[in-house]
Formats: sequence, structure tokens, C-alpha cells
Amino acid sequence: LYGIVFCYTEHIICIEDIVRFLLCVLEVEMSQLLQEIESLRKSMKELNDFIFDHPELGNEEFKAHELLTNLLEKEGFIVDREVSGLKTAFRAVYHVNGGGPNIGLLCEYDALEGLGHACGHNLQGPSICTAAIALKRTLQVPCTLVVYGTPAEETASGKLVMAREGVFDDLDLAFMMHGSDTTTVDGKSLALNLVNIKFHGKSAHAAIAPEKGISALDAVLLFFNGMEYLREHVPTEVRMHGIITDGGKAANIVPDYACTQWYIRSSSRIRLDEVVARVKDVAQGAALQVGATMEWEEVKAYDNKVNVQTLNDILLKNAEKVGAPEISGPRKVTGSTDFSSVTFRVPGACLRVKFVGKGVTSHSQEWLDNGKSQLAEDAIMYGAKGIALSVEEILETPGLLEKIKEDFKQAKENF
Repeated sequence: LYGIVFCYTEHIICIEDIVRFLLCVLEVEMSQLLQEIESLRKSMKELNDFIFDHPELGNEEFKAHELLTNLLEKEGFIVDREVSGLKTAFRAVYHVNGGGPNIGLLCEYDALEGLGHACGHNLQGPSICTAAIALKRTLQVPCTLVVYGTPAEETASGKLVMAREGVFDDLDLAFMMHGSDTTTVDGKSLALNLVNIKFHGKSAHAAIAPEKGISALDAVLLFFNGMEYLREHVPTEVRMHGIITDGGKAANIVPDYACTQWYIRSSSRIRLDEVVARVKDVAQGAALQVGATMEWEEVKAYDNKVNVQTLNDILLKNAEKVGAPEISGPRKVTGSTDFSSVTFRVPGACLRVKFVGKGVTSHSQEWLDNGKSQLAEDAIMYGAKGIALSVEEILETPGLLEKIKEDFKQAKENF
């Protein structure tokens, strides 16, 4: 029915608006939880719009951090405003009826340099806080709600720092939401190593005394050649892609320094570690061939997501129940995310909610253009409802949390 309109006198009524209205009417009778979520719609739209209008780069999200922590503190959450040495990370805890299973609700709020919120992170804080507040107000089953603010997803990857320090290890479940071109979940995500490979040689005049120089650029070029040979002998799902970030300063000087940056990815952290060791050998061999030295700098490393199908099914079922648009199966093609460093450790899932046209990718102008739209407002609500209903169902269904944990254990063993 999406996009179909009925004309009555001079008014154009969108069927989607009618459906949304009818759902709201039904919710009044069906669920106090969903009523609470709808009651927050206006204030969460305002919060989204402020974050969108004030984009902040990774580890500099001070305005968003203050707004989100103030909101949760006002609702009775105990808030740590700095986590793992990250000034714009936070942890907010509320014990429902004395506490019980730890339910993690994660949000990002950093923007892209030069593009603002073209990845939709402005949606996440409002959506996750809505779910957390509504659950806190309505749940009868004992549990502990833990809202995490995780900065710098686009750059320094705050979740990696937090995960290394064990911040998420006591969780029983972890949830996140994200904007998307359909309403879906992640079937997988790739483990990743981002590395800078630096070669050090010796400068010399390229015309007068080239024999006195050691070209670091030659080592980079040999490394690229070696990587092309390596591609034939790694697992099919491995992805390796790189650029030269520094190839010298002038053509008449033998470069004493050159640098190349590479992403190396695999669906399995175990297999990726094996491939990365081989890449390092290729780099060392390139340096030896020209007499240079090699410096290996790991910028960041993500684990692969451990996919728990039971959890994905619950999320999508509840998203469909509340009328989220264009439900589709788990994404088959995906990149890497620092959320995988959480879902590698504990069962977790991300609900992605449609708010742009199908096929439109993130980090694009259309994502930016829709950041304050009706579709964005609805995505905030759909995300909160889908996640909150899933938490409620898991906690209230005997044995379901244990089944999810067992599925997680088996899925991890399969890697």
C-alpha cells in the first residue's frame, strides 16, 4: 500500500499514514510498552533533529553525549559519563525489579567528516533511548537495562576500546538499530584488520648517486605485486584492498619512506589471523628484497559477527508486527563494523530500519537528505518498538534466553 493515495475533497491522504494511525489505535489496546514508545515520539524527533543539525566527529560528540546522558539520568538510570577513557562514551544502568539478565542497548552518534549524518547515526540515540525508557517503565520481569553510548564508529571505533576492556562481557544480550534501505538484520559481518605498512629506506639523488639510495617505494611496489600472488592462495571470502598513502616527495630523490594502507577481511577471525600473518610475511619479504626495513602498524581490528538466527528471527518478527516498512531477509553482502566486536563476545543483533529508497547506500546525499524526514522519525519509532518488543518477549518466554545463548555458542564453534 506504500505510496498509494486516496483523494477526498481537497485532501490527499497517504495509506501509510492511515496504517500508522490504525496501528497506534490498536497499540492502545494491545500494549502498554508500545503506548510508552509512542508517547516519546515528539521529544525523540526533536532529539534526532538536534543531533542531525549539530554533527560531531568521532570522540568529539560532546553535545550528543550530554543530551543522551541527561535524558537517561532524568529517567532514573545510573550514568557513567566516561567509559574506557573515552570522554564521549557512556554507560547507563537501570535495575528493573531488583535486576536480572543484563540487556545491552547500544547507540552511536558520530558524523562523517564533510558529510554530516550521512550514515544515519542521528537516529540511533533517540531510538535506543526510547526502547530503554519504555522498557524501564513497563517491564515486570526482573532484568538490568544497560544503555551504552559508543563513540567514533566511523573512525577510531569506540566499541573496540570498550570491548578490549571487557565492558560488554557481562551482557546476556546486545541490541543496536541502524537506518537502512529495507528493514532487515545482519546475517554476518566480516572480521577486519586495518594496517599501515611503512617501509624505511635511504634517500639519495636519483640521478647523481642512485646506488647510494634504498627505495622505500620499490618495497611498496614489490609488496603490491606479492599481494596479487597471495590472492590466489587465500580463502574465497577473504577481501584485501589497499592504497599507497606516501610514495615519496620528489621524483629526483630516492624515497627513504613510503607507506601503504590495507584492509584485510574475512568472515572468520581465526582464518583472518592466518591470512594477516601471511600478509606480514609478504611485506617483510618486500623490504628484504630492496634492503629496506618494514614497520607494521595495526590501526584497528574487528572480529566477525557471530550470527544467532533465533535472535534475528525474533527482531524481524517484531519489526513486522509493528508495521515496519519493506521487511527483507538478512543482508547477504556486508562489510565490517565495530559492533561485531560485541556480537563476537555475547549474543547480539542489529535491527536495520528502512528510511531511504531501496538500493540507496549509506554515506550518500540521499541518506543525508532524509535525516529529519517523516521516514526518519518513523524509523526511530519502528526501531525502538522492534527492539523493545523483542526484549520483552525474550524475558517473558521461559527458556528462550537460554536457547539464544546455546545457538550463539554453537554458531561460534562453527567458525
